[in-house]
Amino acid sequence: MAAADVNGDSSSSNTALLSNGSLVTVLSIDGGGVRGIIPGTILAFLESKLQELDGENARLADYFDVIAGTSTGGLVTAMLTAPDKSNRPIYAAKDINDFYLQHSPKIFPQKQAGIFGTTGRLISEIAGPKYDGKYLHSLVKQILGETKLHQTLSSVVIPAFDIKLLQPTIFSSYEAKFTPLKDANLSDICIATSAAPTYLPAYYFETKDSGGNIRSFNLVDGGLAVNNPTLLAINMVTKDIYEQKQDYFPVKPSDYSKFLVLSLGTGSAKVEGKYTAKEAAKWGVLPWLYLDGKTPIIDMYSQASADMADIMTSTLFQIMHAEKNYLRLQDDTLKGNTSSVDISSKENLEALVKIGQELLKKPVSRVNVETGVYEPAVGEGTNEEALTRFAKLLSNELKRRVNAAAPNKS
Repeated sequence: MAAADVNGDSSSSNTALLSNGSLVTVLSIDGGGVRGIIPGTILAFLESKLQELDGENARLADYFDVIAGTSTGGLVTAMLTAPDKSNRPIYAAKDINDFYLQHSPKIFPQKQAGIFGTTGRLISEIAGPKYDGKYLHSLVKQILGETKLHQTLSSVVIPAFDIKLLQPTIFSSYEAKFTPLKDANLSDICIATSAAPTYLPAYYFETKDSGGNIRSFNLVDGGLAVNNPTLLAINMVTKDIYEQKQDYFPVKPSDYSKFLVLSLGTGSAKVEGKYTAKEAAKWGVLPWLYLDGKTPIIDMYSQASADMADIMTSTLFQIMHAEKNYLRLQDDTLKGNTSSVDISSKENLEALVKIGQELLKKPVSRVNVETGVYEPAVGEGTNEEALTRFAKLLSNELKRRVNAAAPNKS
């Protein structure tokens, strides 16, 4: 949570007021390509509620101790936390969807069948990534420039996966302060975490410390490891508390009742369903990788990791009798093109905006472990009402920290 005044007019160290707090605040954003529009809509609503309470200059980075994002969620995380020349976030939440609407058609250009029809397009996509990534790379570097990980206005956590080491690589503000070779450019981190296999090319970059030591990274989409980074973010904060690297208020590493967590999904097609065991039993290598324009194995990996994180996080908060401190917003009723990560037609992008708006009106829901379907939480109102309450808690927490840190007046 940034050390800003309650009107969001200034910002310094994002950890300066931690010792005066009573909650650890966490925001997490899933991966999902163009479906990032859905959490973008939710974030715009939440920030508007914070502005009603604390002034029009309030930004989400002022209120969250850590913001985590995977793939498209990692890009949103950087947009919300990277500083401009005035040391304020380069994007307000209300501008995120405009970014998607403007740039998605160029990041994911919709190809025509061409002279060889669908077969030619299939051969092209098997031979290499579906998109070359050049526009995305150029855009991200233009927006983020040379901003380093340690410079974000709130602590951030962004995962990727190293295909040379065959293990996740986690980029976090916590490590960047003590491990210079992990203090990469935000632009490189965002390109890496978004490099979804079969869609965008793997990404290589190097970092160098003051002693001349070099570390190389061979990275693809963080969704291979953790498409929903909620539990990862909580784990990084917990580790930080345990190691006492920052001056947190008295809180035990496992005391999740002191955590206030907002987790945003990018939607899924669970209710409609995508595949069946009967059809998958006949698949060889190719159908698992590509089927009717879809990528079954990628879909399954990303959804599995997202659901496991949700289930485990929900269980932790239930054990601590703090269920209402964990709010997960996810729409599992996507159908057709809206469940795709890369269909960037104007019609589909606008449909995703509408889905985000409708999600606000839906009841607060929690995933049923047995069915995998989200079910309404009785007596907890709509997501819009829950976010309004959440905004009040965030505002009160920031005011509490600011007031406790202010010099005593006689």
